[in-house]
Amino acid sequence: MQLLQLISSLKPLQTVGPKNPEISAITFDSRKVTPGSMFVAVRGTSVDGHSFIPLLEHSGVAAIVCEKLPEKVLPGISYVVVENSSIALGLLSSEWFGHPSRKLKLVGVTGTNGKTTTATLIYEMARLMGLKAGLLSTVCNYIETEAVHAVQTTPDAYSINELLARMVAAGCSVAAMEVSSHAAHQHRIAGLKFAGGIFSNLTRDHLDYHKTVQAYLEAKKSFFDGLPADAFALVNIDDKVGRVMLQNCAARHYTYSLRTMADFTGRIIESRLDGTLLSLNDHEVETLFTGRFNAYNLTAVFGACCLLGWPEEEVLAHVSRLVPVAGRFQAVRSPKGVVAIVDYAHTPDAVVNVLEAIKEVGPKRILTVVGCGGNRDAGKRPIMAAEAARRSDKVILTSDNPRFEEPEAILADMEAGLDAELRAKALVIVDRREAIRAAIQMAQPGSVVLIAGKGHEPYQEVKGVKHHFDDREEVTNAFNEL
Repeated sequence: MQLLQLISSLKPLQTVGPKNPEISAITFDSRKVTPGSMFVAVRGTSVDGHSFIPLLEHSGVAAIVCEKLPEKVLPGISYVVVENSSIALGLLSSEWFGHPSRKLKLVGVTGTNGKTTTATLIYEMARLMGLKAGLLSTVCNYIETEAVHAVQTTPDAYSINELLARMVAAGCSVAAMEVSSHAAHQHRIAGLKFAGGIFSNLTRDHLDYHKTVQAYLEAKKSFFDGLPADAFALVNIDDKVGRVMLQNCAARHYTYSLRTMADFTGRIIESRLDGTLLSLNDHEVETLFTGRFNAYNLTAVFGACCLLGWPEEEVLAHVSRLVPVAGRFQAVRSPKGVVAIVDYAHTPDAVVNVLEAIKEVGPKRILTVVGCGGNRDAGKRPIMAAEAARRSDKVILTSDNPRFEEPEAILADMEAGLDAELRAKALVIVDRREAIRAAIQMAQPGSVVLIAGKGHEPYQEVKGVKHHFDDREEVTNAFNEL
């Protein structure tokens, strides 16, 4: 593709060098620069791509997109100066792949909790409707039935467009994707055309990155601020910031709720450990999901599918066929009557939601295994420990993904949130495998054991190394030892 066509959607502040060279590839990784390619110098959280520009002198790079010209401008290279190179990368990637987001109905889901389940169920619903669909999610990306390993909740802008282009080539007419706060703040979704956006909720998370709840909220809201007028914006108005997301949002406004009047209402009629009888806009539907948080997810899915133009009666019929996402309230049962729930809950609010869902079905005892990740928001650690202990008969504090922190230091932060009464319920076992085994051994018939924090993750990250570790496997092994 020639440079002028490629940068047609940009508003360059300055261009220097050859006017219209042929571009053979786009990259924001200097190590991947090849002769004839374009390098986009992105300012990352830890590395500034501009610092690598001097190293490209003999690389054969054809064009460099940057926010300021380097001190040494080399002949034969086109320099395109832009205000924000992260936004430019999104626009360039969309142009490079032929604007794939315009060729299918793309639905984005944001919020602290529920993104993975909601996005995945929209993808599953589309396939039940007989449509070809794609998915970008934390657990796995899908191009129709082809699984593509997911590295981030929301990939970089180039990878997003590449995956969307593959979806279009595979005949997909619908795609659902999680939109993380990091992705919105870093402009990874720049240049995408969304058919709709969904907001689930907002609670404390990622303050290690955003620093304040307000900045976290604004990152989420920026997604809605960018929705076009022909898209829909569907928000949970039971969350106090739900309506905030709609302020200055050009898209058509819609709401969902379990508590009050809304465009799409859900009501829990009966809750069990193996499912919920749910009312959606006054239509009763038997589902395979448990808990109030899942009732919210299903109501959002119902609303989004209707807003995509799919017949309501068909959507309702398929809701009962949807199955839980891997590692999200995933039940593993022992022959001796003990049920273990493996869930990705890794925020205080998520832990509360899962434990409240378990309490609703009336187990004899609740035992919870929970940890907190290292090199993340340390402020939520004492809160998570306290919320878990309050709602459990026994809580075992253990390692999650310690990353580059010492597990004992993380657990000390968690213990600090326990008063004398809660501390009496708590046990600290650093080794996660031993913690899971201990909880299973303490459980009695009729008990529920919650294993929280990692869900679908098949690894434990320690000192930069990911070791194989799957909570679901550990639960099964522990049951086999009984």
